[in-house]
Amino acid sequence: MQPTPTPDTTPDTTPTPTPTPTPGTVAVLGATGTVGSRVIAEARARGHHVLALSRKPPNAGPGVTPVAVDASDPDAVREALAGSGPHGAADAVVLAVRTVPVDREFLVGATRTALDGAARLGARVLVVGGAGALRSPDNRDLLVADNPGYVPAELRPVAAAGVAQLRACRAHTGGDWVYLSPPAVLEPGERTGRYRRGTDTLLIGVDGRSWISTEDLAVAVLDELEAPCGERHITVAHSEGPAAART
Repeated sequence: MQPTPTPDTTPDTTPTPTPTPTPGTVAVLGATGTVGSRVIAEARARGHHVLALSRKPPNAGPGVTPVAVDASDPDAVREALAGSGPHGAADAVVLAVRTVPVDREFLVGATRTALDGAARLGARVLVVGGAGALRSPDNRDLLVADNPGYVPAELRPVAAAGVAQLRACRAHTGGDWVYLSPPAVLEPGERTGRYRRGTDTLLIGVDGRSWISTEDLAVAVLDELEAPCGERHITVAHSEGPAAART
C-alpha cells in the first residue's frame, strides 16, 4: 500500500502555450516502445521529422525515417544521429529505452552513448527515466526507489536502474540534457494535453494518485524540447485543471 502524504495542491503548472517552433528533426531511441511510439506520434503531429531508432524500427509513415540501430553500439548510434537523408542530423534526441527484465548495465550504457552522440552534434537530449529517482513527497531525504511504500522489493532493481541512469546523466559533462521522471504509474490512455510539472519530487494528486497517460507524457516531452524549462530533472503528472499544454 502506498503512503498517503498530503496531496500537492499547488496550482496547475502546465506550461503556457508558446508559438509553434520551426519544425526540426527529433531522434527517438526506443522507437517501438510504449513511450517512444507516443513520442513519435506527438512529434509528427507537431510537424517535426522523426528518426525512429530501434533494433527493429517501425514503419510509421510520412515524416518518420526508420533506422535500424542497437542502442548499445556507440558508433552506430552516432552515425544514426548524424543522419544521412534530406533532414540531416538530429536537433534533439529522446531516449526512451527499457529492458524486461531490467538490465541496468545496458540502460546506463545506452544513456552514455546517447549523451555522447548528441553532444558531438550540439543536440539536446531528453531522457525518459524512472520515478525511482524522485524524492518521496512525504520525506524528501528518501528516494522513491528506497521507499517501500512506493516500490515493493521485487521492483527495486528497476527503480535502482533509473537512479543509476540519472547519475550517468549528471556525470556527463559538456552536454545539454534533461531527465524526465514519470509519476508512480505510467500507462496508455487518453491524450488530454494537460499535465502538472514539477522538479525532483514525486507528484501526488488530490485523489492520492500519482499517474499520467503515456500520451500526455509525450506531450510533456515535446513541450520540454520546444520550450526548455531550464531544469535538469523534471517530473510530470496527470492534471484535472483547465490549463492546457500545446494541443
